[in-house]
Amino acid sequence: MGQKTALYDEHLALKARIVDFGGWDMPVQYSSVIEEHHAVRRVAGMFDVSHMTFLELTGPDAKAYLQKLLANDVARLKLPGKALYSGMLNEQGGVIDDLIVYAPTAGQPELWRVIVNCGTHDKDLAWMQAQAASFRVSLRERTDLALIAIQGPQARTRVASLLGGEKAAVVERQSVFQGEAVEGWFIARTGYTGEDGLEIQLPNAEAPAFWRQLLAAGVLPCGLGARDTLRLEAGMNLYGNDMSEATSPLVANMAWTISWDHDFIGRAALEAEKAAGVGQQLVGLVLEGKGVLRAHMKVIVEGVGEGETTSGTFSPTLERAIALARIPVTDRTEALVDIRGRLLPVKIVRPPFVRNGKSLI
Repeated sequence: MGQKTALYDEHLALKARIVDFGGWDMPVQYSSVIEEHHAVRRVAGMFDVSHMTFLELTGPDAKAYLQKLLANDVARLKLPGKALYSGMLNEQGGVIDDLIVYAPTAGQPELWRVIVNCGTHDKDLAWMQAQAASFRVSLRERTDLALIAIQGPQARTRVASLLGGEKAAVVERQSVFQGEAVEGWFIARTGYTGEDGLEIQLPNAEAPAFWRQLLAAGVLPCGLGARDTLRLEAGMNLYGNDMSEATSPLVANMAWTISWDHDFIGRAALEAEKAAGVGQQLVGLVLEGKGVLRAHMKVIVEGVGEGETTSGTFSPTLERAIALARIPVTDRTEALVDIRGRLLPVKIVRPPFVRNGKSLI
């Protein structure tokens, strides 16, 4: 038996199929992955993502600590509650984890929020605590909070109609990639689906009632299966597949997250890699015919070299198989993928594949 979120009983009541995910008992699907996927692309769906790790950072050196810790620069965050996506790197430039950090809000000017992955919980906290020893900063893990992601073109409208009052006002005025603390909740306009929407942290005790409100308002519960197809269509990396401690941001389609004008752990290694010439790239693949793309399939770029798929799935929006793959740097637009001994043609594209429900290929 794994750890359980505050919404576990709600998932059982909805007859969700439960699987182990990073040591947590989580719903992989309720009805079907395709139905849940389409709900997010077309209307609104909700996910229990309370298994993520929520950290609060305080202290006079919190900002300086985050600048050293992260390849992206929190000094870019000029607005209260503004969010930043970044890799947290080791000295060799490998990605320990990817995360989101939120700048302090107006009512909590000393508090930084950081959300990291559940599967990397232990090593993340050990690394972060070790680096904190040189700074006047305190890290607090919040295990008393749940996190519900409501995603889709109607997500914000439906949430605002349920909440009313100041919480609804926050939802209505909020900018993309920004969070705000209100009445014990933290409401952020962020997500992992390629759609507009919200990620709401709230006390564990309040989460089941809010989940049932969303359900009654026609927001479809969605599991990890749809979360994966949605994020892959959106070209968003999955830690452990598309990046790891063995890969740098430069070969994981994360170069845009590196701020070169500040000192951070791993910078020297990345500068050396960049100067030597980056030899690989993370690209999108679209299967030309029928078939399914999965991780760890050989990719052949004729006359250039070989690579490997890192994530793959059937895209419900495009009705075609898609994948992310790490291949040698090339301007070629075609390749071959080895699917059970058959070499099938794929188109090389730049992710994302889908944004706001629309095909980009």
